[in-house]
Amino acid sequence: MFRWENAQSLVGLSLTLALCWALSEDRKRFPWRLAIGAIGVQIGLVALMFGVPQARAVVSGINEAVDGLASATAQGTQFVFGYLGGGAQPYSVANESSLFVFAFQVLPLILVISALSALLWHWKILRWITRGFGFLFQKTMGLGGASALATAANIFLGMVETPIIIKGYLDKLSRSEMFMMMVVGLATVAGSTMVAYAMILKATLPNAAAHVLVASIVSAPAGVLLARIMIPERPGEGGAYADYSSDLLYDSSIDAISKGVADGLQVVLNISAILIVFVALVAIANNVLSILPLWDGQPVTLERMLGVIFAPLAWALGIEWADASKGGYLLGVKLMLTEFIAFIDLGKIPVGEMSERSRMIMTYALCGFANIGSVGITVSGMGVLMPERRNEIIGLVWKALLAGFLATCMTAAIVGLLPRELFGL
Repeated sequence: MFRWENAQSLVGLSLTLALCWALSEDRKRFPWRLAIGAIGVQIGLVALMFGVPQARAVVSGINEAVDGLASATAQGTQFVFGYLGGGAQPYSVANESSLFVFAFQVLPLILVISALSALLWHWKILRWITRGFGFLFQKTMGLGGASALATAANIFLGMVETPIIIKGYLDKLSRSEMFMMMVVGLATVAGSTMVAYAMILKATLPNAAAHVLVASIVSAPAGVLLARIMIPERPGEGGAYADYSSDLLYDSSIDAISKGVADGLQVVLNISAILIVFVALVAIANNVLSILPLWDGQPVTLERMLGVIFAPLAWALGIEWADASKGGYLLGVKLMLTEFIAFIDLGKIPVGEMSERSRMIMTYALCGFANIGSVGITVSGMGVLMPERRNEIIGLVWKALLAGFLATCMTAAIVGLLPRELFGL
């Protein structure tokens, strides 16, 4: 049933498209066909995953798989860290909520998922899944083979790992195709972090794992569209053919697991360091802002300022105005800090203080790597693979950050457009 709340999301969808068009390098060449195809793919994928009974079984299976992975990971964590990892407590516990330790109960999941992803890639299971999505994007949005493959790979791999998949074609990519690869990388999240996000939201959002997975999938075509709006493909350029071979190879299953764990460890260390530093920086900023006069009887903080700035955007995505301030704050945290911190803050909001629909829409809006820290990761990672184009990458990365941020907002607006009954609300 179509309601005002669904029409409200049209504002957010129009806003993201209009802003990218305003920043386009060629406003006369708006990709109408691609826009229709990308929006159609997004709506179709969301409707398929949540509206078709057989697909709902897949959604249910995803949540059960996440629970199984979490349980298995907990056993390994408790074996190494004992009661710190959630094992039997040797002391009487006065505050049960304090037993949750992020470093021991969320980050280890990334190690397991990273190793599992590498193993599935070696067994060619993940390759065929990626190839299937690549074929979909190639046929529905007219992407060249290399671009379609990179777009599909970004759904499951990180923004640095994906260029490796098409390493042999990087020198053939047009400026528009390279920009699109950067945007899609910033608009999606790696498979190694999806489960961690789902576990963070599990207590407050039903079907959290399914929403996080679908969010990363449907944000890929959004990233493609917004990238092509901002930097249109010139006639006669792009479309490099990909034969779906890859330089990402492992010698054996043990080699895949070992290298997957090593790669996951780098992700864990990077996330840990970023969380420590950015939380400290926010605390420093709030200490500085505390010298300002009280605002509505409370101290001025960075969180409250971001909530005011981004609240209209959060409302435009389809959430209730009562939740807009919280949504705006989360969007600001995701952009200025990281989506990890934003997901943690979203998970901390009690069930009664934000509607389930608003929480669902914000999950889609936050599910992407588009944040200030990812700018450095993108430049360093892609700069190593394409040293001759490093200056070009630096010149595009800030525009790519904005497009990646808006791509997840566009996905959230698409979800807001659909009737709440589709999601069981």
